[in-house]
Amino acid sequence: MAKYESCRIKKGDTVIVLAGKNRDKQGKVIRVLNKKDRILVERVNIVKKHQKPTQTSQGGIVEKESSIHTSNLAIVCPKCNKGVRTGIKFHDDGKKVRVCRRCGEELDR
Repeated sequence: MAKYESCRIKKGDTVIVLAGKNRDKQGKVIRVLNKKDRILVERVNIVKKHQKPTQTSQGGIVEKESSIHTSNLAIVCPKCNKGVRTGIKFHDDGKKVRVCRRCGEELDR
């Protein structure tokens, strides 16, 4: 099995799309797929899926979010309100915190 590196984008972050048909759209991260380097973003990259009817659901055409590659996303800094690169800073107690490289604001809640 191939070794993979975890992504700097976490569930709950607000991100902006940098490239593709959904460029400049912002949304909240729903799910992070680390092994595939892909991320599901709320109300971004909507696709139509044709679903067969089952005993519980009626079926038909359903709209849902599709994943986006991590290289096409950037975290939105709450202070700058722009897509930024992130760095890592260590607190005195040894805790790792993500920071905005543009303004130095901490991104972790």
